[in-house]
Amino acid sequence: MTKEINLNADMGEGFGVYNMGDDDAMLDIVNSANIASGFHAGDPVIMSKLATKAIKANIDIGAHPSFFDMQGFGRRKMQISDYELHAMMIYQIGALSAIAHSNKGRVVHIKPHGALNNMAAVDINMARVIARAIKSLPDNLILLAPATSCLIKAAIEYDIAVAAEIFADRRYDDNGNLAPRSDTGAVIHDKNQACDQILSFLEVGKIISQSGKAIATKIDSICVHGDGKNAVEIAATVKSGLEAAGYICKPLSKMNIKKYLKI
Repeated sequence: MTKEINLNADMGEGFGVYNMGDDDAMLDIVNSANIASGFHAGDPVIMSKLATKAIKANIDIGAHPSFFDMQGFGRRKMQISDYELHAMMIYQIGALSAIAHSNKGRVVHIKPHGALNNMAAVDINMARVIARAIKSLPDNLILLAPATSCLIKAAIEYDIAVAAEIFADRRYDDNGNLAPRSDTGAVIHDKNQACDQILSFLEVGKIISQSGKAIATKIDSICVHGDGKNAVEIAATVKSGLEAAGYICKPLSKMNIKKYLKI
């Protein structure tokens, strides 16, 4: 049986003359690029240049929407109305989608960023608002969502294709959620540790928390954050480890994601 997996990274997270991460190098490694869509990072020029490169490289484009929080890099919790959240999603996805279409490409998936992603992972109402926004748009968009999260549940409720994601460079708590960045050891900086964590999760089909608790889950995609100093090294090591273990890394658009609606 063929073992397929997707490798993605958050990219385009600069603004104006300021760059963050080596997007060109990362495009040589990953299958899917989550492009910052203007609210926590990214601007029209960065989005356009990165989308053009991704399309030419046959890398899937995904919108990476967030709270309107440029100063906090989208990592600060915010309390907003359902209407505002829905509008923010449509606005950011629409901007990147127009850029992609102008370059004869398309947005394949949606991955919420930072605090928005973390909050929606445990808040079913927020997750449903995000799902409704995606459902209202064309192109049969895939929701790239944290494994075991409320976003997975909301996608199933609204009949949206959903891919379950785990992180190579983050530790997990006993509920299957990302451990807060403020916790000691929550962020993995060592490339071999990141690779070992991913392979151990895939081997048992479970997330293993920092305390050793195992949480069963489907795993479709692996994320490496693109803004770390050694992000490219981690991504390359993880990819090599996956291939050595017999996995074929593919874009989400080439995987049978729809079947996971019936979990």
